[in-house]
Amino acid sequence: MANGIGGTSIEEALNTLHDMAASLAPIEVKEYQQRLDNALSLMQQHQLDAVLLNAGTNLRYFTGIDWYASERLVAALLLRDGRLLYVLPHFEIGSIQPRMQLEGEILSWQEHENPYQLCADAIMALAGEQARLAIDESAQFFIADGIQQVAASFQLSNAKVVTAGCRMQKSTAELALMQRAMDMTLAVHQATASMLYPGISTAEVERFIDQAHRKVGASGSYFCIVLFGSDTAYPHGVAHPKTLEVGDMVLIDTGCRLHGYLSDITRSYVFGEATAKQRAVWQHEKNAQLAAFAAATPGTACQQVDRAARAYLQQQGYGPDYQLPGLPHRTGHGIGLDIHEWPYLVEGNSTSLATGMCFSNEPMLVLPGEFGVRLEDHFYMAEHGPVWFTEPAHSIDNPFGV
Repeated sequence: MANGIGGTSIEEALNTLHDMAASLAPIEVKEYQQRLDNALSLMQQHQLDAVLLNAGTNLRYFTGIDWYASERLVAALLLRDGRLLYVLPHFEIGSIQPRMQLEGEILSWQEHENPYQLCADAIMALAGEQARLAIDESAQFFIADGIQQVAASFQLSNAKVVTAGCRMQKSTAELALMQRAMDMTLAVHQATASMLYPGISTAEVERFIDQAHRKVGASGSYFCIVLFGSDTAYPHGVAHPKTLEVGDMVLIDTGCRLHGYLSDITRSYVFGEATAKQRAVWQHEKNAQLAAFAAATPGTACQQVDRAARAYLQQQGYGPDYQLPGLPHRTGHGIGLDIHEWPYLVEGNSTSLATGMCFSNEPMLVLPGEFGVRLEDHFYMAEHGPVWFTEPAHSIDNPFGV
């Protein structure tokens, strides 16, 4: 196989990779403090007395604590006076406290105690019975319900105005981590394409990609989708994927995590000689991706980027809208600590593109019963316009420009 697709052993492919993560440092403490300052400014703007940040990416973004959401409340309360309170199960203090990047008072609770009462008491002491509390939009319902049970007079709202308001626009340090994570995954993609052979299963490819991500310095793949042939017409896979045959379209979508920040890249190409139809559809996909990129100018509404890709595809006879053959989903999503986060490149989103926003660009083409093509790269908004994190695929015959 020519142009980097097939012809290399698994060992040889792994040997092309090296650790790319060692030189990148995590987010510094001073940036966590700046994030809290930004949050406090938004709280004042929206007249909020407190924000509850639940375990997950919002807690990590503002405090550095990497902890999972469960039935036990692990959260931080940011109060309008600038105080940061940690609400933790008492037996988890020893595990969680070393993860804290910012100091704050710890409100701990034993297993038989009510953590929501702890939250309510702290907020009420500051703002009274009519306190305005915004709750992490990713928090489970039982958290909001638990607060409401002990503080029915509180005015509860969605904290998205604060969390997304801070997280949508990435800092220089965040962009550097995302750039390296993207570089790592692109190197993994290229190595993966080189080791494909007829009869290989999707599970074998997924195992290789996980190994390859470890080789470049990640903890493994954050996620992985591998599809061959007609299975590529299903954006997120099938229950029983087929093995690889000559002439199959290949779709691989994968990413890794670096200090919390994610990569997410998709490549589509043919194993063997592409047909005229595969070539045409692949080029339409790339042109749609480029049309979306060209539309992403500062101040433009997010929905205009989606419209640009869709308008080009409709001119080629696809769609319209979400109809197949065509583009069955939005053109792109935001990315950062979450693989899908605000804002989204989708009809109805009037959010203006601003410096530091990061997006996937993936106007996938689906031809039911035949194949699908998804080319996914990400870009960030600079002051002058969009900048690719990774160079888009070169051609269907030479996707990596080797």
